[in-house]
Amino acid sequence: MTKAIIFDFDGVIADSEVLSNTVLAEIVSELGVPITLEDAYRDYMGMRFHEVIAAIETTVGRTLPPSFGEHYQHRTLTRFRQELVPIAGVREFITRFTGLSRCIASSSSPDRLAVCLEVLDMASLFEGRVFSASNVARGKPHPDIFLHAAAEIGMPPRDCVVIEDSASGVIAGRAAGTTVIGLLAAGHIREGHAATLKDAGAHYVAVDYVEVEQIVGSLIASQN
Repeated sequence: MTKAIIFDFDGVIADSEVLSNTVLAEIVSELGVPITLEDAYRDYMGMRFHEVIAAIETTVGRTLPPSFGEHYQHRTLTRFRQELVPIAGVREFITRFTGLSRCIASSSSPDRLAVCLEVLDMASLFEGRVFSASNVARGKPHPDIFLHAAAEIGMPPRDCVVIEDSASGVIAGRAAGTTVIGLLAAGHIREGHAATLKDAGAHYVAVDYVEVEQIVGSLIASQN
């Protein structure tokens, strides 16, 4: 039974990966190791905050000062407040399936999620149902965040549909026992990503929320 939708956040609700990885590329380049946006996608995307910091230290070959994390977060959130937009169609998709429970399960920090939802004017759509991987022992590709989210909204994982844009998220959703839709709608998606998500185990792949709506609609119809 399809009773709930669990949304990843970056690249699924917020078109944020281009912005956050642009900031990362700028910062690492300023630290003396010039990198491109594509490098940032490859090396940092999908990590939890402390993992990003550790990866940057590996890239630049030195320990960063304690203030670095705050500096990075400030620059990223400032960029979000200036330029962040939602993934096309996500708000309309949510309003069409109000009968399903919904929540967010993201690798992003609670503070970052709160700011982004405020900027997008979507906080009320997920009140009390925003879960961060910082609250679980292991990040994606482990299933912990999806198992946690399903438990918090009172749904067995088998009754949940996960919408994800990353291979690690797809693997995590499959490991949790959910039905996984891979989404290709964000600005950072590159050619060949559909195959990457399929190879990771996505049950379905959708280019936009019109296709996601069709998939979820067919899942619900098959139950009747």
